[in-house]
Amino acid sequence: MGTGQLRGPKAAITIVVMLAAVMAMIDISIVNVALTDIRASFATPLDQIGWVSTGYMMANIVVIPMTGWFQRRFGFRKYFTVSVLLFTMASALCGTAWSLPSLVAFRVLQGMGGGAIIPTAQSILFARYPKEQHGMAAGLFGLGAITGPLLGPTIGGYLIDLSSWHWIFLVNVPVGLIVATLAWNVIEEPDFVPDQRPIDLWGIALLATGMPALQYVLEEGNREGWFDSNTIIVLAGVAVVSLTTFIVHVLEAPHPIVDLRVFKNRSYAAGTGINFLTGLALFASSYLFSLFCGSVMHYTALDIGRVFLVAGLVQIFLMPVVGRIAPKIDPRLMLFAGVSIVGASQYLGAQLTSAAGFADLVMPQLVRAVGLAFIFIPVSVAALSDLSPAERGNATGLFNLTRELGGSLGTAWMGKVVADGVVTHGAYIAQHVTIYDPIVQERISTLQHAGLPPDAVLAQTVGNQSLVMSFDDGFRLAMIAILLGLGLVMMLRRPKGGAAAPAGAH
Repeated sequence: MGTGQLRGPKAAITIVVMLAAVMAMIDISIVNVALTDIRASFATPLDQIGWVSTGYMMANIVVIPMTGWFQRRFGFRKYFTVSVLLFTMASALCGTAWSLPSLVAFRVLQGMGGGAIIPTAQSILFARYPKEQHGMAAGLFGLGAITGPLLGPTIGGYLIDLSSWHWIFLVNVPVGLIVATLAWNVIEEPDFVPDQRPIDLWGIALLATGMPALQYVLEEGNREGWFDSNTIIVLAGVAVVSLTTFIVHVLEAPHPIVDLRVFKNRSYAAGTGINFLTGLALFASSYLFSLFCGSVMHYTALDIGRVFLVAGLVQIFLMPVVGRIAPKIDPRLMLFAGVSIVGASQYLGAQLTSAAGFADLVMPQLVRAVGLAFIFIPVSVAALSDLSPAERGNATGLFNLTRELGGSLGTAWMGKVVADGVVTHGAYIAQHVTIYDPIVQERISTLQHAGLPPDAVLAQTVGNQSLVMSFDDGFRLAMIAILLGLGLVMMLRRPKGGAAAPAGAH
């Protein structure tokens, strides 16, 4: 039962799923550059605007692990088309939202569609390509998976500059309608037999309760002071109880909505761990870098987008190349190189100062783009190659989920690192800035002769320096986190029968 081999024009199916995946991926990051404009439009308090992003991610993180079951129940063609239509309808509603609550509600709907699109598009692509071409299929999908979030700020910056924030959502409508129409007509699944096994209602209820609670804690914890907030304490408790009960339930249920027994496979467990650390490093460093450019360098959203664009262009050319060579090289060697390169990019980020030029800002992103290209394809090959086709739909959903969780944890972690670092470094620097220091005396004299207030200027200097040092701390911690993946690489087995990528991976 479940999904069978797909048929239909391979080129057309590739274009359709790539368009859908890139569209969904872009919407994860495109909204970040519009938050200031949205806040001004609705007169929203600063501590509430984050819900525009949080609502989308909470829906994403619930749907992703259940996609394997939905695919078996309804088939690729029907489930994919309906998901694209839901995403498109929600995008139109987001573009016409009249208040923050309405926008957040529509973003939740959009996240449900987007969360289904990404792993389903991935599975469709691999189900249509023959096994010997799975390396190229992985490269094509990896291109969209990495490039989408990187290009989001660039596209969003241009749309806002040319018109208004509404168009970051409305631009999805024509694309989504075209993709849904083409998907229904080009995807053929003649051998599909629906999975008629009983629905795991308890599993769905526990997952739908625990995952949004966990996501809220990760997304909003730093803004609400973590466990100084009663809301965070309650939701952390809900997440722990619900997800612990969920794990016990699915390990005992005969037909669970998500089968965690797949983690008994050593290569899958290690590969999923690497994927988690990759998501952590990717989203953490993107968060740090965007914040550094805005708060230290005073770049506009469009300027920040241009820096990301350079790295995105490199990946457009690099990912297909990696996809071609992946079947010929032991994925463990490629992963060792990729993890090391991404670690080096975080080290370069930790060297940035307020005097950095455009080239200095581009270099860490460029190096990171190269490293990620050598991670995304091989990690899916190594993690999923030992699994049977029947296990891969479920395994792919969990594989995607770990990257999203890593990203949420990384973003929350870096937010706390920067906030705490500003206080700690600021206090340390202030202790050493005294009127008895000859350098400080000279600086005060220079400022007085220039007609500038010494106290205000020195306070601003201390603040800026403590901020830079906090970002440096964050990049170093992200470097350590991704380098932990080198230990997991050692746990991977060489895929049987070569390095061809399995279906459903990216």
